[in-house]
Amino acid sequence: MNSEKQRYPIGQFVKPEPIDASHIAAWIKTIAEFPARLNDLVGNLKDAQLDWSYRPGGWTIRQLVHHCADSHMNSFVRLKLCLTEDRPTVKPYFEDRWAETPDAVHSKIAASIKILEGLHARWTDLLGRLNSEELKREFFHPEQGRAFAIDEIIGIYAWHSRHHLAHIKQALEIKGKFAS
Repeated sequence: MNSEKQRYPIGQFVKPEPIDASHIAAWIKTIAEFPARLNDLVGNLKDAQLDWSYRPGGWTIRQLVHHCADSHMNSFVRLKLCLTEDRPTVKPYFEDRWAETPDAVHSKIAASIKILEGLHARWTDLLGRLNSEELKREFFHPEQGRAFAIDEIIGIYAWHSRHHLAHIKQALEIKGKFAS
């Protein structure tokens, strides 16, 4: 498998033009189902298996689970800022450094799974209640140098959820846990 396919097993996010209600509904469903799908993949793994990586130099399954909790918490906060402030500038964070903190490298994943379960319940409840004007509200991301509307962010995080599920499946396939 080439390194690009290892890094992006489902490809990179491509924003549809225009984003319509069917996209939003499908993306919210993906986000809602993510914690259960994640738990199905990792819930019965032994501690040593959580340290398997999806590619050389890539994060471990453990780091991926903790990263999803960290990333999705940040996204939820950005969403709330976007809904309550006028085009806020969000604070970037160094996700690669966060993935190397001691908790991300060594902690059990149960707490992050619980965070994701509660967070995704709140997140998808909120997303499902947004009207068309709210879906177009934006925040500015200084690291990316551009504004993002809420509707696009929903798509990005549905993709992000599927992207990291694919990484975990990849790690398990490499070690023979699943047949390809």
